[in-house]
Amino acid sequence: MIWLVVLLSCFGLICANEPLSYKVNNGRVIGGSDAKPNTWKWQISLQLDSYNEGSFSHICGGSIVDSFYIMTAAHCIISSDVSQYRVVAGEYSLFEYEGSEQFTSVEKIIIHPDWNGDLANGNDIALLKLVNPIYDNGYVEITNLPYPDQTLPHGFTCYITGWGLMDYNGSVPDKLQVAPLDAVEHAVCSQPEWWGSIALKTMVCAGGDGVISGCQGDSGGPLNCLTDGVWRVHGVVSYGPAGMCNQKFKPTVFTRVSSFLHWIYSVMDQAL
Repeated sequence: MIWLVVLLSCFGLICANEPLSYKVNNGRVIGGSDAKPNTWKWQISLQLDSYNEGSFSHICGGSIVDSFYIMTAAHCIISSDVSQYRVVAGEYSLFEYEGSEQFTSVEKIIIHPDWNGDLANGNDIALLKLVNPIYDNGYVEITNLPYPDQTLPHGFTCYITGWGLMDYNGSVPDKLQVAPLDAVEHAVCSQPEWWGSIALKTMVCAGGDGVISGCQGDSGGPLNCLTDGVWRVHGVVSYGPAGMCNQKFKPTVFTRVSSFLHWIYSVMDQAL
C-alpha cells in the first residue's frame, strides 16, 4: 500500500504543492457548500511566498490552538524558511479583503519529531509559532481540543472546512467551504478494501461515500466535531486517494489530535 501514498503525494489532497494558477468558479468543495461567514473562527489559511516577492498564495489550512500557535499538517511545511509563510486568521474569501483578516508572520516551525515524510507512518502534525499573537476582533477564536485519546463513534458526523480543490480540474473556491463527513472507525478503515494497514489508530478516517471529501488545499485544516456540547477539532487533514479525491471506500484521513495532545501542550508550555 506504500506505493499508493507515493502517488498521493503528487495527486491527492495530502500534497502541499507550490501555489498554482487556480481558477475560481461557482462550484462547491467536493460535496460541500459555502460556509456561513464568521462561524468556523479557528480556521486559518496558511500561505506561502514561494519566491520571496511578497506575493502569498494559499497552500494549506490550519487551526488556532493558542493566540501564538497554529496547528497544521507536517507535510504542509515545504520550506524551512519561516519568512516565506504567513498565517491569515479571520479569513473568508481568499480573493477579497473584508476587514476581518489578521495577517501574521511565522517565527518558528515545530514539526513532530517522529514525522519522517512517510504518510503511512503517521505523525503528520506541526505547530507554527507566530511573531505576533492573534487577537480577538470578533472573527477569530481559539479552538477547543478533544480529550486525551478520545475517539469518535462510527458514523458520527463531523465537518471539514477549507479552501481545497472543488474538482479534479483544479478549481478552488473563493469562499471558505464546509462539508459533512461521517467518521469511519479504525476497524473498518483498516480493512483491505478501505485504507488497509496505512490507516493507523493515531488517525481519524471520515467520509468514503464517493460523494463528499476533502481535497488538495484542505491539508492541515480541521475536522470539526460537536462532542460533549462543544465544537472541537478532532483531526488535521493528512491524506486522501490519488486522482479523484472523492472515491468510495477511500475516506479522507486526518491526524488524530487526541493522540498528540501531550506533544502539543509540551511545545506550547516550553515557550512560557
